[in-house]
Amino acid sequence: MNTKKKELILEGLCCANCAAKIESRSKNISGVGSVNMDFVSKKLTLEIEDENEVIRILDEAKNIIKRIEPDVKIIDTSIKSTIVDAVEEDTSGKKLKFAGLIIGVILYIITFFLVDNSTSKLVVSVIAYLLIGAEVLIKSFKNILRGDVFDENFLMSIASIGAFAIKQYPEGIAVMLFYQVGEAFQDMAVDRSRRSITKLMDIKPEFANLQVNDTFKQVHPEDVQIGNIILIKPGEKVPLDGTIIKGASMVDTSDLTGESLPREVNVGSTVLGGFINQNGVLTVKVTKGFGESAVSKILDLVQNASSKKAETENFITKFARYYTPVVTILAILLAVVPTLVIPGSHFSQWLYRALVFLVVSCPCALVISIPLGFFGGIGGASRKGILIKGSNYLEALYNVKTIVFDKTGTLTKGVFNVTEINSRNNITEDELLEYAAFAENYSNHPIAKSILKCYEDKNGKMKTTDNAKIPSCKVKAKCQNILPDRINLKKSNTFPTHKISKAIFKPCKNKSSNDTANYSELAGYGVKTIVNDKTVIAGNAKLMKKENIAYDNVDTIGTIIHVAVDNIYAGYIVISDELKNDSASAIKALKKLGMKKTVMLTGDASRVATEIGNKLGIDEVYSELLPNEKVEKFEMLHSMKTPKEKILYVGDGVNDAPVLAMADVGVAMGGLGSDAAIEASDVVIMTDEPSKIVTAIKIARKTQSIVWQNIIFALGIKVVILALGALGFANMWEAVFGDVGVALIAVLNSMRALNVRKL
Repeated sequence: MNTKKKELILEGLCCANCAAKIESRSKNISGVGSVNMDFVSKKLTLEIEDENEVIRILDEAKNIIKRIEPDVKIIDTSIKSTIVDAVEEDTSGKKLKFAGLIIGVILYIITFFLVDNSTSKLVVSVIAYLLIGAEVLIKSFKNILRGDVFDENFLMSIASIGAFAIKQYPEGIAVMLFYQVGEAFQDMAVDRSRRSITKLMDIKPEFANLQVNDTFKQVHPEDVQIGNIILIKPGEKVPLDGTIIKGASMVDTSDLTGESLPREVNVGSTVLGGFINQNGVLTVKVTKGFGESAVSKILDLVQNASSKKAETENFITKFARYYTPVVTILAILLAVVPTLVIPGSHFSQWLYRALVFLVVSCPCALVISIPLGFFGGIGGASRKGILIKGSNYLEALYNVKTIVFDKTGTLTKGVFNVTEINSRNNITEDELLEYAAFAENYSNHPIAKSILKCYEDKNGKMKTTDNAKIPSCKVKAKCQNILPDRINLKKSNTFPTHKISKAIFKPCKNKSSNDTANYSELAGYGVKTIVNDKTVIAGNAKLMKKENIAYDNVDTIGTIIHVAVDNIYAGYIVISDELKNDSASAIKALKKLGMKKTVMLTGDASRVATEIGNKLGIDEVYSELLPNEKVEKFEMLHSMKTPKEKILYVGDGVNDAPVLAMADVGVAMGGLGSDAAIEASDVVIMTDEPSKIVTAIKIARKTQSIVWQNIIFALGIKVVILALGALGFANMWEAVFGDVGVALIAVLNSMRALNVRKL
């Protein structure tokens, strides 16, 4: 069976408690794998296990939504016209509601000038009450018929009707009035927060200038195919990922990476969707469809980040499920028990106190503000070029105490240069470099690329004639056994693109034999291949030991590549990497944040790793590790932490995928445009800067602080008002503040999570 995700937008959903009910009941639909109701974006996401059941499941989900929130407009994201209609209907409904509210307020004011206990005052009060609260009363009545009793509509209806019953007309109207006004302000604050978060991710390009024959036509980015040519004018957004084939410019990458300085691009440079072209005209060949582009993946990550909820969110949802019924039961007991137990007590007195209980018991302040706070933190992090895949990972970042780093490409630039070539046993330096270049020809490792680059630099443009300084025709025939079919080399998708490879694999008169390929890459050791009918191995010292070859024990800074030809040591090549500019400052800042331990795991030589570790101030360094040994070391470190502490691993998102998967929080460095990094990690640092880990942890701590401020503030105020109400010191006015006032303040406080300028 094929699983399928479907999304429904619930236009007009303004009840966070109802959103939680929709999610809970939708999970009980047969055939649904998982459900997420995101109140912030008003989006219900259903994972359907069998795509043949989509229609039935969506119908059941819509019935649940209509039972809980009948006035909500359900919008299928695949039907664009529905969205426009729903918005128009919602706007007209709001105007009518606002007009009724204004008339009701005017009548409410008139009641203060009428004689007390007069019939006219009662009539005007009832009319004012109905104009202001009719919507709430109708919703409450419908919900009771459906069995949904404990919601804010029911609580406000009972409280206001109870106030009328004991002839407290002004307070009965006031409950409805301030509830409606508070809800309106609360909705405005939530919508503003939504817009602020949406603005952060306003990077989706609206059009692309597609080349059609000799002209350019504006089309939607989704209509552009791989290989098409597009034109990007100054001031326009880059619509899709591609390579520049004509032109040069400066591009603003801040929306994707958080970098404030523009980046220079020219012919051959890669540009990504979401960049903004600043001054030049660029002609770009598209390399990825819109669905696979960097901007599309980033939008998807941020928009769906709230589907992975933090433990605090899940706790509040469960808490709200029991909190309201418990408070309602206590209100009933408060109204009845004292009247029966305390001599001389009046039922109306204790009923009033019970009504205060009911008004203040709504948990909306918590149910709205907590997810809004986490969503704001995720949006703020994206502004800094940090993609966090869910609020659960944002919460985990708060508890990180141990950080484990990969070395190459994480703490170092991963840009290697050959600094020494030392040959042995009658092999010249040029021959040593040539053997190493051919041996490393198939590897994509940065070290291999540095050897190939050095070979090209020394030999200039590769020649393909018989007297060229490359292997003879016989070597070509031997090497091309690696490919499936020599005759169709140019048609093969695996035909090498590197200049050395083209020279080696250029077809010649001699045919290759039908032997199997004589090339192998040994993970954690190096490579082994056949060059000129000779067995060549190139790799680290462990490879030499494995093959029982005597080698030089080199004491120098850098990565050492040893080379042997037919089991005879040919010499070694020294390759050096550079530390990133902010690596040392990042380690120092992490320790200031209270990290208990910083660790580096690397396959590099012990002496090189120790030297780098000492320069950066890393607490523990483990070197010369094979991929499986890296996993074992990480498992050891993971077992040493306490249950509440989290361990974070920082790697490149490809080679370190097993460790990234094991970590509580896996962080991929340099994830810009890297599909593998985005897939493998929980957090993606778009700018390749270790210091952004510090920023991510600071954002997590600020967000967590805001979330707990809201929890403590909301519960604290409610508990105080409940206690004062029970003792007779709080009235309806305080109770209304304890509900809608507290919710509004909590929502406004949550919006501070968006501000990440000063951390």
